[in-house]
Amino acid sequence: MTAIPDREALGTLLRHVLDLLDGDVAAVYAGLDLADYRPRFSPLVRVLVADGPLAIRDLAARVGVTHSAASQTVAQMARAGLVVLAPGADARQRIVTLADRARALLPAIEAEWAATTTAMRGLDAELPVPLANELYAVLAALRRRPLRDRIADTGLAPARPPA
Repeated sequence: MTAIPDREALGTLLRHVLDLLDGDVAAVYAGLDLADYRPRFSPLVRVLVADGPLAIRDLAARVGVTHSAASQTVAQMARAGLVVLAPGADARQRIVTLADRARALLPAIEAEWAATTTAMRGLDAELPVPLANELYAVLAALRRRPLRDRIADTGLAPARPPA
């Protein structure tokens, strides 16, 4: 096991927690003979099951990630044979559809999702505050006042004004 990051290195600490969570879920998938399936695929798969084929931009909005992040994940999913891409209304748009392979894996994907949700409830019971509640509180606080403004309040002047 790697060392625990310094308390003040919050970005490193958050990445460490995410790596632990994702790594363990990936290990579960490997145990289910789905070594090429990534935890980051499940939110997109779940949206595509619920809503049907979507443009990458719409998929990103429904999952709550940037267009770039969704596009990268969709590219990985396409390489794994989980989605099919088709041209959209214009040359810039691509429509994402679940491939037959993803549909065949849905029972395993749904079972893992349910098991992980149950496991996270158990983890939450050990924490002073459920993890998702705390993360939503952090997001709300940063939307009210971004970290860059909070840093500026310390008196650190930017080298040049932002463009």
